[in-house]
Amino acid sequence: MIALGRLGAPFVTALVLVAAAVAAHGLSLLARRRLLDRLATLLFLGAAGATVWILVARYLDAGRPPFKTLYESLVLFAASVALLYAVVERFYRLALLGLLASAFVLAILGYAAVKADVDTIALPAALQSAWFVPHVVVYFLGYAALFLAAALAAVHLARPGATVTFSNLGGSRVVGYGELMHTVTKFGFASISVGLVIGALWAKSAWGDYWVWDPKENWSLITWLIYVIYLHLRRSPGWTERRSAGVLIAGFAAVMFTYLGVSLLPTAGQSAHVYQ
Repeated sequence: MIALGRLGAPFVTALVLVAAAVAAHGLSLLARRRLLDRLATLLFLGAAGATVWILVARYLDAGRPPFKTLYESLVLFAASVALLYAVVERFYRLALLGLLASAFVLAILGYAAVKADVDTIALPAALQSAWFVPHVVVYFLGYAALFLAAALAAVHLARPGATVTFSNLGGSRVVGYGELMHTVTKFGFASISVGLVIGALWAKSAWGDYWVWDPKENWSLITWLIYVIYLHLRRSPGWTERRSAGVLIAGFAAVMFTYLGVSLLPTAGQSAHVYQ
């Protein structure tokens, strides 16, 4: 049984708000009420703010960037998904994506509650680098975008003809889910590409080599290559958005394996990058 009290007020607040956002998004889809849609958005934004609050409180308590442990990374992942969804939702009204995003954040926070740290852990020497924060933050923004792309891909597979209205100061236009999932994927791919380059520069400064074939480095490269293949195949004659959706879902499965699954490999003990 998880003792929520030990997780602190920010965490409990985030958990309650995101659970309420899941319920509100679900009701909005069933009742098709604009008021419920707006309530769901406000609840999810509140949850995003609470996750940022967790990270700030952790930073003040630990006296270091709060990205070292698995628990901290899970909170950062939840914050990244919620904040990036808020940006997407600013231009597109997508109640179903809101339901998927809030449910995913609820699952992340639930797992974080199980993996919550008992003691504050100091940063090892290798992580006391100017590269640490940009590397981690850029990667998790990329992971968040690739989750949203996979969620949009799942919706596209379930409702191939569905469209959404894109609105900005220049007016509005109708776009398909295929176009939207590709737009989000490009941002996610750019983010993990930057993260990969920062990681190589960091490795050079810390260990003297740009690449040491660490298990997590290898899976990061595999994940990156999946999205390179997607971007190339999408331009191939006869390629369909349905196939793109399948690749994006497989790509995000690779993302999650890179993030959490590498720790299950026999070679995980050799990695300096696996979250404990």
